[in-house]
Amino acid sequence: PPLIQVAFKFQPAEYFSLMVLGLVGAIVLANGSLIKAFCMTLLGLLVGLIGTDINSGALRFTFGLEDLQDGLNFVAISMGIFGYAEIMNNLEARQTRNFNTGSVGKVLPSWADIKNCFGPIVRGTAIGSILGVLPGGGALLSSFASYTVEKKIAGKNADPAFGEGNIRGVAGPETANNAGAQTSFIPMLTLGIPSNAVMALMIGAMMIHDIQPGPLVMSSDPGLFWGLIVSMWIGNLMLVILNLPLIGVWVQLLRVPYGLLYPMILTFCCIGVYSINNNPFDVYITIICGALGYLFAKLKCEPAPLILGFILGPMMEENLRRAMLLSR
Repeated sequence: PPLIQVAFKFQPAEYFSLMVLGLVGAIVLANGSLIKAFCMTLLGLLVGLIGTDINSGALRFTFGLEDLQDGLNFVAISMGIFGYAEIMNNLEARQTRNFNTGSVGKVLPSWADIKNCFGPIVRGTAIGSILGVLPGGGALLSSFASYTVEKKIAGKNADPAFGEGNIRGVAGPETANNAGAQTSFIPMLTLGIPSNAVMALMIGAMMIHDIQPGPLVMSSDPGLFWGLIVSMWIGNLMLVILNLPLIGVWVQLLRVPYGLLYPMILTFCCIGVYSINNNPFDVYITIICGALGYLFAKLKCEPAPLILGFILGPMMEENLRRAMLLSR
């Protein structure tokens, strides 16, 4: 109930201000040059404007291509900038991978690990819970935000470094991801507003069954409401049961030579991107973004602010213009 009251007070002007704050945070928390982070955020905002204008219906930055009329696909961009670019960097490095060929040791964390992760878990829970409630992909951003915060807190003297096996870089983002996934149900069940694409699909499923998402769900259909909550507990329990015995299987994938592994990764990435809209144009966008991601890595420009600007850009514009219309 307290979160519902806060959500009701948020008008277009407040949403726009909140998104500006999110972009400022992404710039400040980024590693390296602030100017580069600022430019990457601006580039993300510009890329987010591609498509049809929400007010006038005019086409912007489409260059006469029908495939660009609905804008660019988030999955295509992120998979190219993060996935393909990472493969290019790995191929260039030509490093040999060393790993223990024996059996997987103790799976559960030690008390020292738990003590080391306590701070990131608390911070990740807070970040995920807050961002998950906000409509507009907050649950997706929570992992990025948590990782950036933990990397900033650890500093350059982290041992081991982030990206080289620091357990805090796993504990924080994963906790934030779980927290954001749970709290993203709050706006859907209380206001009938989907906070991300998954919640939009769930609203569609509920409406197919003649259930109107909103504040009345809890009183009119308590079985559904508490069933959803119980399903989260069962789902997490099933993940533990499935994942722990299969860790050994995933580790064995490291035995596959990288020369064989990267074509498989590229193939699955292409299949995944194509299957979203059944459009080969999305695959071309992924390839182009992969080349750009590789260039960004060479220029030491972080891609995370670009992705954040791309996600928040259309929502920022929509809320800014709506606020201006309301205030005349």
